[in-house]
Amino acid sequence: MQISTQSRLLLSWFGLSAVTLLAWWIGAHHGTGPLKPDLAVAFGAIAITAVKVRVILREFMDVRHAPARLRHMSDALLALFIAALTTAYIV
Repeated sequence: MQISTQSRLLLSWFGLSAVTLLAWWIGAHHGTGPLKPDLAVAFGAIAITAVKVRVILREFMDVRHAPARLRHMSDALLALFIAALTTAYIV
């Protein structure tokens, strides 16, 4: 079953909206006291960001139909960015 481009973009948009609301809920209900670093919440936020960026790159920036070299390079740059964010948070 082939899904149309419009339907795929609409599903992607709804998925991104749902993930954004999930990230907001995690951040808003994390705690009521003073702010303190929490490794699980930070890694969850970074993982949500990685998923959102990859979906946006693939679906809305048409990397999905790009040559394989560009698709692999965008994935590698995203992995490098996520590694840098994680390292910056830990250090």
